[in-house]
Amino acid sequence: MAKRIRRAAVLGSGVMGAGIAAHLANVGIPTLLLDIVPRELTKEEEAKGWTLEHKQVRNRLVNQALERLLKQKPAPLMSKDNIALIETGNFEDDFHRLAEVDWIIEAVVEKLEVKKEVFARVDEVRTPGTIVSSNTSGISIAAMAEGRSEDFQKHFLGTHFFNPPRYLKLLEIIPTEHTDPAVVAYMKSFGEDVLGKGVVLAKDTPNFIANRIGTYGLLVTVREMMQGGYSVGEVDSVTGPLIGRPKSATFRTLDVVGLDTFVHVANNVYENVEGEEKEAFRVPELMKTMLDNGWLGSKSGQGFFLKQGKDILELNYVTMQYEPRKKLVTPAVEMAKQAKGTAAKLQALVYDDGDRAGTLLWNIIAPTLLYTAGLVGEIADDIVAIDRAMKWGFGWEQGPFELWDAIGLEKSVRKMQAEGRDIPAWITDMLADGATSFYQTKNGQLFYYAPGGYKTVEESEKVIHIRRLKETRGVIKKNAGASLIDLGDDVALLEFHSPNNAIGADIVFMINEALEEVNRNYKGLVIGNQGKNFCVGANLAMMLMEAQDENFFELELAVRQFQQALLRMKYNPKPVVVAPFAMTLGGGAEVSLAASRIQAAAETYLGLVEVGVGLIPGGGGNKELYIKRLNSLPRGVDVDYVKIAAGVFETIAMAKVSTSAAEARELGFLNHRDGITMNGDHLLHEAKQAVLSLYEEGYRPPVRKKVPVAGESGYAAMLLGAQSMFHSGYISEHDLKIAKKLAYVLAGGNVPYGTEVDEQYLLDLEREAFLSLIGELKTQARMQHMLVKGKPLRN
Repeated sequence: MAKRIRRAAVLGSGVMGAGIAAHLANVGIPTLLLDIVPRELTKEEEAKGWTLEHKQVRNRLVNQALERLLKQKPAPLMSKDNIALIETGNFEDDFHRLAEVDWIIEAVVEKLEVKKEVFARVDEVRTPGTIVSSNTSGISIAAMAEGRSEDFQKHFLGTHFFNPPRYLKLLEIIPTEHTDPAVVAYMKSFGEDVLGKGVVLAKDTPNFIANRIGTYGLLVTVREMMQGGYSVGEVDSVTGPLIGRPKSATFRTLDVVGLDTFVHVANNVYENVEGEEKEAFRVPELMKTMLDNGWLGSKSGQGFFLKQGKDILELNYVTMQYEPRKKLVTPAVEMAKQAKGTAAKLQALVYDDGDRAGTLLWNIIAPTLLYTAGLVGEIADDIVAIDRAMKWGFGWEQGPFELWDAIGLEKSVRKMQAEGRDIPAWITDMLADGATSFYQTKNGQLFYYAPGGYKTVEESEKVIHIRRLKETRGVIKKNAGASLIDLGDDVALLEFHSPNNAIGADIVFMINEALEEVNRNYKGLVIGNQGKNFCVGANLAMMLMEAQDENFFELELAVRQFQQALLRMKYNPKPVVVAPFAMTLGGGAEVSLAASRIQAAAETYLGLVEVGVGLIPGGGGNKELYIKRLNSLPRGVDVDYVKIAAGVFETIAMAKVSTSAAEARELGFLNHRDGITMNGDHLLHEAKQAVLSLYEEGYRPPVRKKVPVAGESGYAAMLLGAQSMFHSGYISEHDLKIAKKLAYVLAGGNVPYGTEVDEQYLLDLEREAFLSLIGELKTQARMQHMLVKGKPLRN
C-alpha cells in the first residue's frame, strides 16, 4: 500500500480521544482534534461577553481537553512542545477539513447509532483512500460500517487503543469482511513501527480479545472472593506481582479503570452472548450498589479502596464500610515468595489445595484458562494473539497459554478433570497427540500449538530476543555481571545482567573485554539488555560497605577503572551504540553519554541522580553532559561557558530525570545525532542498524581536544545560586556541601574563565569530589536509607 499517514484527525476529545491525539503528536503526526459545539455558555464565558458563536466557545471542549493533556499524570505527551502538533476544531465548523487527512479515528460516545451518524458524515467529506477507524472498546465494527460507500468500507477497521494510549502497548486491529487486506497490513506495520505498539489482529466479537478475557477473569475473582470469604485487600495481595501481574493487582486496577467503565464493558458482553457465558458476565449486586453510591474508584475518590491521609483502607463488602487493608499470609504464599521465577511461584500456589491462597488462585486461574481456550478461533485466530493481548493490554507477565505451560498443562488438566470441569476438545485432542505444552523452542525459534501441530510464531525481523540469541549463537565471553554476544552482521552485543543491572567491577571488566573483542573481529558494539531497566547505576551496597570499612584505596581504584573504561569507549576506533530504556540512572546514564551514539527507547527515564545519595557522578557524567551541551551549540555562536555550566549544574544538582527520551533530548542527554525508538521491541535492532550505519560511513572516533571551562567566575555563579537556596531553607547544609563540590568540578576548578583543560584533569576533579563525599557520614546515611527504604533521605 503506497499511501502514508502524514496527517490525522481524531473525532471526540474525551479521555481516549485526547490521549490518542497526544500519542499521534508524540510520533510527530499533525492531528486535528474535533468535538461537538457546546449549547450553553459557562458563567466565565458570559462574564467575558462571549456568545455561542465565539470561536473559543465553539471549540471549548477540545481546548479544555488540551489543557488537561498538559496537566495529566502520567503525562500523555512525551514533551509538552508536542501539543503544538494538535489543532483544535469542532464538528460544525471544521468537519470538512477531514478531507485533508490520511487517517480519521473516531472516539465519540460508545453508542452505535451515534457512531453511525458520525461515519455517515465522514463518508461525505473524506477523500477516497483515507483510512477510517473506530476506537470502540467492543461495539461491532461491521455494524458501524453498514450503509457506507464501498471505498469507505474497504478502508474501515477497528483500532482499539488501551488507556493511557502513550503507555499501554496493545493496539487491537479489527477488520471487517470488507476491509482491504492491504489496509490491514499497512495499519499493522504503522502501528508497530510508527506508533510503537504491540499489534494483534482481533475478530469482530464483543469486547474483542483483551477486554473479553480480562473482564471475565475479574468477575470470576469477585465471585470467588465473596464465596470464599476473602477480603478485597487479601485478594490484591496475591493477584499482583506474586503471580506475574501488575502491582495494581485486581481491585486497585479496577479503581484506576473506573467501575462505571468496567460495568459498561461487562454489560457489552452480557448483552451479546447467551447461556452460561451470559450469566458469567452478569455484574454482581455489590458493583451495582457501588455504582449507585458513586464509588467509582480513583475518579470519585473512593471505590474498592479509600485513601485517608497516608493510610489506604479497603472496602468491607459485607458492611459496606472501609477498614484497614489486609494481606493474605499463608504457607503457600511464603513458599512462593522464596521460589525463583513466576512458574515456580505459581506451582507452589495453585497445587496446594489446603491453602487459602492456593485455593483462591486455582479457582480464579482454572476457569479463566478454560474460558480463554474456548474462545480460540472465535476472538482471534491463534493462542499467540491472545497471549500478546493480555500481556500488552493488561500488563500480565505471561499470557493465559504461557501461564498454562508454566503450571504444567498435563498436571493442571488432570486436576481440572478430577473437579469435573469441562475441557475444550481441542486441548484433550492435543494431549492425546502427545503435545504437552502450548509453546516449544527449537534452535532458537519459537513454535505454538494449533490443531494439527506446531506452527512458527511469526515476528517482525526487528524483534530480537537475547535469550534465543544465546541459544543459537552462544556467548563469546561472560562473567557474573555481563555477557558478550554475537548480534549478527558482524555486530556484537554487551548485555548487562547483574542484579538490577547495577554496575560493578564485573561489568567494568566486560566493557574493556568487549572493546578488545570488537576491535579485533566486529564492525561495532551495541550495549543493551532486556531487563526491567537498562541500568539503575553503580552497585550502591558495595560502595557503602567499602566506605564504611574505610577502604578508600579500593574505592578510588574502582572509580578510576570505571572512568577509564568509559573514556576508552568514547574514543574506541569502532562505533559503540548504547540502547537505554526505562530507568537509566547514574552510571547507566554515564555509560550512555560515553557512546558514539545513543539509540534510546521512547520510554527512557534518564538522569544523573547521585546527589540523592549524597554524591555527585563519578564516572565522567559531569564532564560528558557539559561537553554534550557544548557540542550541541551551533558553530560560530558566542559561547557563554558560565550559562552552560550552570544549566548542567541545575540538571545534576536537582537530580532531574527525563520522563521520556524526548525530554532527555531537551535536558541535553541526547543530541540531534542520537536516535529514539518508539517500539521498545525494536530497540536492539535499531541500535544494531545505527552501528552498521556508522561503520559504513567510515566511522572515526571524536578528536581528543581540550575542554573550555567556566572557571572561577562560573564557580561563583553556581555557588551563589546554591547559597541562596540554603539561606531560603530549600536545601540542607549537607546539600550545600554537595553543591559546592559539584560546582567546583563543573567549573573546572580554580582557573580563569575560558581556560582549556584536558578530560583527564576533569575526571580527576570528579573522582576526588566523589571520594571526599563518600567518606562523609551524612552521605553514608543517605546511601543506607536508599538501600533500606528505596527513597532519598534529606539530612
